Amino acid sequence: MTGTPASESVLDGTAWTDHRLDRLTARIGAPTTSATGRIPVAAPTADEQIGSVPELTPADVETAVTRTRSAVAAWRATSVTDRSAVIERFANLVADNQKELLDLVQLETGKSRIDAFEEVIEVPQSADYYAGTARSVLSSESRGSGLPVLTATELQYDPVGIVGVISPWNYPLVLSFTDLIPALLAGNGVVLKPDEKTPFTAIRLAELLFEAGLPEGVLTVVTGDGPTVGGTLIDTVDYITFTGSSETGRTVAERAGRNLIDCSLELSGKNPFIVLDDADLDMAVRGAINGAFTNAGQLCLATERIYVERPRYEDFLDAFVAATTEIELGAPFEYTTDVGSLIGRDQLARVESHVTDAVESGATVQSGAQARPDIGPYFYEPTILTDVPSDSLPACEETFGPVVTVEPVQSGESAVETANSSAYGLNGSVWSTDSRRAKSIARRLDCGTVCINDSHFAGWAAYDAPMGGVGQSGIGRRHGPEGLLRYTEPKTVATSRVGPLGSVPGVPDSLYTRVVTTLTNAQRRLRQWWR
Repeated sequence: MTGTPASESVLDGTAWTDHRLDRLTARIGAPTTSATGRIPVAAPTADEQIGSVPELTPADVETAVTRTRSAVAAWRATSVTDRSAVIERFANLVADNQKELLDLVQLETGKSRIDAFEEVIEVPQSADYYAGTARSVLSSESRGSGLPVLTATELQYDPVGIVGVISPWNYPLVLSFTDLIPALLAGNGVVLKPDEKTPFTAIRLAELLFEAGLPEGVLTVVTGDGPTVGGTLIDTVDYITFTGSSETGRTVAERAGRNLIDCSLELSGKNPFIVLDDADLDMAVRGAINGAFTNAGQLCLATERIYVERPRYEDFLDAFVAATTEIELGAPFEYTTDVGSLIGRDQLARVESHVTDAVESGATVQSGAQARPDIGPYFYEPTILTDVPSDSLPACEETFGPVVTVEPVQSGESAVETANSSAYGLNGSVWSTDSRRAKSIARRLDCGTVCINDSHFAGWAAYDAPMGGVGQSGIGRRHGPEGLLRYTEPKTVATSRVGPLGSVPGVPDSLYTRVVTTLTNAQRRLRQWWR
């Protein structure tokens, strides 16, 4: 595996300088009067500081939420059509500023250019989808009534109030704004806490939202250490959205439960990739490369377990290893490399510990398994492991790095059984030229999303369909109408056309009950006949 040293291409000549990064914090929105200091932000490709943001306190977060509450009433009163127009303008601005955002995403995350592109291109598509569907999804609708002649029932969708969004470092654009945009469209205010490793990307997109016409105060960005300010955010908002590890997700859910607020959590994945014996081998290998090594494997949807029906196992493994050795490492601001850097020292240590544990337990390294400090401090080679013991770390826990295990299975049925033995259930994929067989396997996988002949892009890009996890991979759904309606409180408005219902003055209760019984029985039988 070859690579391009970061010192030659990532920081040298970049348009991002300290004064530009400082300028971004001008629209941060959160008070900083009690901030205890500054949090440095480093470029992982060279471990070099590129700027800093305020280290806010819990009191600052409380003030930020109060500020947002005071601003949201006018936004809630704004028509859905006008809210959608703001989001449409935002989508266009993101597209117009693509190169700038690509540079910023790469600078903060260390991604390759192609991985940054896949993130930046997604935001305007998702925003445009919601802008185009919000009016129909949020419109009031008639519902059936138990007394259809005497009463009428309408359902309306009210905003929940203030939504807290805690977003991760691995996809700072997508995983902030895929959650934030529908919350705003539903009429809520939003307080966003981006990860302290990647705050400038989120702040820049917030600037573009204000430029698109979002009223000041409706969105506030707060920066700080998660354990310090995250709890206060959960305690002061009306709904919380979190993307991150299952361990932290439990803490978020517990605190939300104590506050009796709802939440949606996209958490860890240990995603299976099933290659059936009739799969197109070249296609499956390309899919495995994309699934396992996109964003250096730092993706909740990433492939971490590959199961291949035994007749194709050797051929698949040979082709997969050969393709992996051709991967180019590096993160220059051009489309010349495939896989970028890990985010930092802790993530590199996690990846190394997983590989070491597997090898010491008897696993075989087929490719990779080496850090590449010659390219940058946190680069790690795409790694393929076989003969991995079922109790080793890469078999049981999410690695969240460029490491994948490959295992032969006797049949598709045994692949399903093994895949479902995990506590996680976020994303899965099935590879076959027989669509009926592939769909049969997909239906039996315990995953929130399953892609056929694709690793994860097809499912993620299905903006009209919900995406989320089962088991320890989370609760709730983003995307689709479900991703918008989660930020609403359904309200039933029932109208009586005849005044108060119940006993009728002057009519004996015995007669009243016989008449009501006759009418309701007739209504029920009519419904049964109609069905």
